[in-house]
Amino acid sequence: MALRLPEVITQEELHKLVQATKKPHHRLAFMLGFFECMRVSEVVNLKPENVDKQLKLLRIVQGKGGKDAVIPIAPEVMKMLKHLPVGCKVRALQIKFKENAKKVLGKDLHFHCLRHSGITYYIVAKRWSTLEVQRLARHSKVATTQIYTHIRPEDLVARMWS
Repeated sequence: MALRLPEVITQEELHKLVQATKKPHHRLAFMLGFFECMRVSEVVNLKPENVDKQLKLLRIVQGKGGKDAVIPIAPEVMKMLKHLPVGCKVRALQIKFKENAKKVLGKDLHFHCLRHSGITYYIVAKRWSTLEVQRLARHSKVATTQIYTHIRPEDLVARMWS
């Protein structure tokens, strides 16, 4: 059986989605999923005390596998952190993202697609190394990071013609 990976969205699609989202804590949650490559459980568990604005670091406590991690705060996320905690449970956030993605982008998406999209964004658009993205995504193996990387046909065309 083939592994089916979630669809990815672009940074522009994320911005459309965020602009059309009314509640600031939902906007923050979507941006954390994309720019911080966070899992939905990590987003709902993030607290203000996990933020070090001076060092520009987020501390993820008890992430997947019960592991703690420290990751950089993306500039796009920094000003939104005043809306922590996001104040909803995992399922409620998943439903809100799915509803908004359908309404705004016309796509049937899951919250986890934000993580895939963020990983792809850093490798393709920002040209980070796979090792840098592996660290941000908190993968123990680089092969896992490579599975998450989606190269869109449009990106290949642009690369071919540049």
